Amino acid sequence: MFEFDQEIVKTLLSTSDAFKRLHEKHQTLKEQVQAANNGALALDDVALENLKKEKLLLKDKMSLMVRDYRQAH
Repeated sequence: MFEFDQEIVKTLLSTSDAFKRLHEKHQTLKEQVQAANNGALALDDVALENLKKEKLLLKDKMSLMVRDYRQAH
């Protein structure tokens, strides 16, 4: 995630509580999706899709924050 913006992500993780919360929640959801795909977490298709949608929404929010930071600096 954010392969070309690692420095901005590092900066935001250390300076923005909102970005840090989004990032942590995204990581948690990513782990849950991986566990479900590997069979370690039992979820039906609807629940898995909802996790994926929530994860994508968080990524979109973080992307906007990265974009805003890039434009401001």
